Amino acid sequence: MSKIVMKLGVIMMCLILAVLLPLSFVADKIFSNFYYNQMIEEIAELSHKYAGSMTSLDDDTMINMFINLAYFTNKEIYITDDSGEVIAHTGIPIPLTKNELGQLSKGEPIQKNIEDGENDNVYLGYGHPIIISNTFEGAFFVLTSVDNAREPVRKVRDLLILSAVGAFFVGLGITFFLSRKMSLPLLEMERATREIARGNLNVRVNTLPNDELGSLGKAINYLAVETNEYRTKRSELFANISHELRTPITYLKGYANALRNNLYKTEEEKQQYLNIIENESDHILRLINDLFDLSKMEEGRINLQVEAINIIEILETSILKIELEIEKKGLNLVVGMDKDDLIISADGNRMEQIFINLFVNAIRYTTEGSIYIRAWGDKDNVHVVIEDTGIGIPEEELPLIFERFHRVEKSRSRDYGGTGLGLAIVKNLVEIQHGTVTVSSEKNKGTRFELSFPRVEKG
Repeated sequence: MSKIVMKLGVIMMCLILAVLLPLSFVADKIFSNFYYNQMIEEIAELSHKYAGSMTSLDDDTMINMFINLAYFTNKEIYITDDSGEVIAHTGIPIPLTKNELGQLSKGEPIQKNIEDGENDNVYLGYGHPIIISNTFEGAFFVLTSVDNAREPVRKVRDLLILSAVGAFFVGLGITFFLSRKMSLPLLEMERATREIARGNLNVRVNTLPNDELGSLGKAINYLAVETNEYRTKRSELFANISHELRTPITYLKGYANALRNNLYKTEEEKQQYLNIIENESDHILRLINDLFDLSKMEEGRINLQVEAINIIEILETSILKIELEIEKKGLNLVVGMDKDDLIISADGNRMEQIFINLFVNAIRYTTEGSIYIRAWGDKDNVHVVIEDTGIGIPEEELPLIFERFHRVEKSRSRDYGGTGLGLAIVKNLVEIQHGTVTVSSEKNKGTRFELSFPRVEKG
């Protein structure tokens, strides 16, 4: 049996005992008080009736009648005169104290407990004054043994103990059944998390009750899936980065070797080699910067120089930097922007990085047709749309394209390049500057990115 089952069982049994013990104690007290009160009420009523029935203390017939009646009712009696002297009894003659006699002479009843040393018994006694012709003549006491009350109380107590023991064992069985049932999902989750920690990301929690434990199990399964995807994408990223680095480094090494060994024929060819080395160096630097930026954004350590900027100016600067690439591919560039200033609160360099990433993405996946860039503003927001007529994105891939390391269709990535970092960087940069980015696409028809940022007044 597992430790958690034992712990849950012990805790639940302690709770059961914490309820049963006080409940049994209270029930015992209630029944005990009930029987004692019943006995006192009974002897008080008999004492009152008997005392009221007395017409003379000298009537032996009447006194003998009460003595016989006491035997039939299983009660004890004793009768005293006005001085407290016992004139008749059934075996327990107890003289009265002056205080008790004084109380009776005033017409007040008294209650007293009487110990019978010979029989080792305790009696409850109740006495009423005997009033004849408005004169105090004595007192009539009726007594009953405490054992008469103890016996039914003892029986009730035995029943309570038996019930408590039965309830305890029934509760014990139910407790361990429930604790085992409750602990099974926890134990399965514990085994699953250990397997996940060891690297087995295909493990799943199968016992999923419809409660908080089930939610925890689903969360563990989700963690395994996400971690597995993360590991897969990370492996793909490393492979992609290796591929992306291998090509420029090969170029760098080859052309540097050609320059060192003077393996060129003209000065123009030499400059061409140097341009290739410079371009490939820029390619490596961009890759390193993307990795560095993504790492800082994930850790929340990216610094922004936020100020009021005109998004039209940022777009125009960004377009200048990619116009040459558009011309090389023979694409049309269609630009439509508001004449009014579109002011937002953002980091200008980071906004330029966003736009260039989206432009490069559009150029990379568009072989013919046009790239459209539009910007406009409404009362509350500034909107920018970057649209292309490229190969598009499959519908099932759209929810994933902003995830880090994700690349749409690995064969496509090999053909068109890219590391799967650009759009993840775009989404992070947009969101930390309080903007939104959405994407829509149709395969073989093109892709449309729309960005929105809160508009601010021109300072």
